[in-house]
Amino acid sequence: MSGIPDEKSDLDAWYGLAILFIAYTVSFIDRTILSLLVEPIKTSLDVSDTQISLLHGLAFAIFYTLLGIPIARLADRHSRKYIISVGIFVWSMMTAACGLADRFTTLFLARVGVGVGEAALSPAAYSMLADMFPKKKLGLALSLYSAGVYVGAGLAFIIGGLSVQMALDMGPITLPLIGHIEGWRLIFFIIGLPGVLIALLMLTVREPPRRKNSAAPTGDSLLAVFHFIGKAPSTFLLHFIGYSLLGLVFNAIIAWAPTYFIRTYSMTAGEIGPLLGGLILVFGGSGMIVGGVYSDFLRARGTVAAPLVSSRLAGICLLPICIAIPFAGSVWASSLLFAGFFFFSAFPFGAAAAAIQLATPTHLRAQMSAVYLFVLNLAGIGFGPTIVALITDYGFEDTSRLGWSMAIVGAIAAPLGAVALHYAIRPFTETVKLREQEEYVQYDRLKSN
Repeated sequence: MSGIPDEKSDLDAWYGLAILFIAYTVSFIDRTILSLLVEPIKTSLDVSDTQISLLHGLAFAIFYTLLGIPIARLADRHSRKYIISVGIFVWSMMTAACGLADRFTTLFLARVGVGVGEAALSPAAYSMLADMFPKKKLGLALSLYSAGVYVGAGLAFIIGGLSVQMALDMGPITLPLIGHIEGWRLIFFIIGLPGVLIALLMLTVREPPRRKNSAAPTGDSLLAVFHFIGKAPSTFLLHFIGYSLLGLVFNAIIAWAPTYFIRTYSMTAGEIGPLLGGLILVFGGSGMIVGGVYSDFLRARGTVAAPLVSSRLAGICLLPICIAIPFAGSVWASSLLFAGFFFFSAFPFGAAAAAIQLATPTHLRAQMSAVYLFVLNLAGIGFGPTIVALITDYGFEDTSRLGWSMAIVGAIAAPLGAVALHYAIRPFTETVKLREQEEYVQYDRLKSN
């Protein structure tokens, strides 16, 4: 059977993964840098925590979620690398445009544009990686790709923290063609414009042939995806709910982590950026990879629902960590808690992507990934940061109680996510076995012909 991942060039596959990883890393730097600019933006534009949370979440998530599905449909039909390249260019330019915003509304619209560009990346990337790597390596490949979230966030905090502090210390500056600007605006130019080079680099990736057989339909509409979900609703709905709740925990806490340290321990952006960035790089990146390897290990030992089993463990471990956040009492204790948080919040998400690929027919993978990302990101990015802000602004009515707001969100969402994944294990196992049996029958028919 020609074109299966085992026969592909290892060099092409790993090179493609490397470029996709860089793109994902850059995307998360662009979306995360706002976390370090909360206080100067609040002062400059006169906005509240809740409005900042909308910039973190809803502004980015609106079209990031909505456009993911139609873009994924294009990815199931057309060149995925060109789609990704255009997306990188768009989000990079819109990140730079954030530095030109003169009020909350224009900054909100610029963040919407960042989400529009980033919507092109992951559904197409998941589909490409599933065609580049064999099933036995898919969990590792997707975990390495997904680790870009944590590398990107880590670099955003390390480099961004130092740059933000430097820019704030410099005060207002004057740029050619732009004129007089505040230091926080310069940061958006610095991190946004280099992304254009990444867009060009993406064009050097080899587009992998799609793993198809003659029995697989082509050009399916989104209705085909929902029809497939309807055939196994417990598998996909519980998957979506479980990972969305875990994603909500991650997005809710990482969006406010720098501000929590700044308000609780009177740290500066230059101090907290490298600290949090180092923790995210080491513990978030390793958590993502270890989670993927552990999932592959369980699958090799015969656990069909290995991605869900490994992810359930992460949800359980996050519960005590989140509860402990407001009780830490020192920078050292809080740093230790956040190290554990970043490890276990990263642990499930390489496996989450692998689960979608394992349970979905090849011709629907990009669109199914987009539906998954729609639910995941609408819940996590769209509402996670805002729920924390609403509890702080309208529940406690005290910005110094931010740690309690973060703990409440994590203590509720993490265990509920673990419960949903627990109940998804049996139907997921049945769905994967049925799909693999159908593919074997189709392949056997091809050989006989």
